[in-house]
Amino acid sequence: MLKDILSDAENKMKKAVEVFERDLNSMRAGRAHPGLLEKVPVDYYGAITPLQHLAGISVPESRTLIVQPFDRNAIPAIEKAIMKADLGVSVRVDGSVLRVSVPMLTEERRRDLVKQLRKRLEEEKVAIRNIRREALDALKTEQKEHIITEDDERRGQNDVQKLTDRYIKELEGVAEGREREILTP
Repeated sequence: MLKDILSDAENKMKKAVEVFERDLNSMRAGRAHPGLLEKVPVDYYGAITPLQHLAGISVPESRTLIVQPFDRNAIPAIEKAIMKADLGVSVRVDGSVLRVSVPMLTEERRRDLVKQLRKRLEEEKVAIRNIRREALDALKTEQKEHIITEDDERRGQNDVQKLTDRYIKELEGVAEGREREILTP
């Protein structure tokens, strides 16, 4: 049972880090990357659909994204959705594709993005700590029900803390890399 609790906690912590990385990909860093538009919701014939399901997104240049819709009739809806998403980009329809220009970030905007990044990092750290708390509660419950011994519980607590420390350090590493990317003009 101890191994089950530890593996469950580790899986949840791994997923928390993956979600954090995915969220950071949608954060603008001054360079064009497809993750910037992935979460943009498009009203496509009455159904809200993620942009990545309606079009291919490519990066021909460092400051330009090309959005190539699978259906030409979706171009106006996609253009409207990108503008509505308020990403600080400009959109231009060029035949059967949309060109999305990503302007340079100002120093003030970079600082704001770093603040958002740090806030998001703290939220994910809290999520990791909540997973730790759940695992420790499960260990206590099993010890009270005499499924595991007190020594096993202490060993499990140490292992859960090591997992927590490792995944928080991993989150911080991801955030540091992204922060460098944001601050580099």
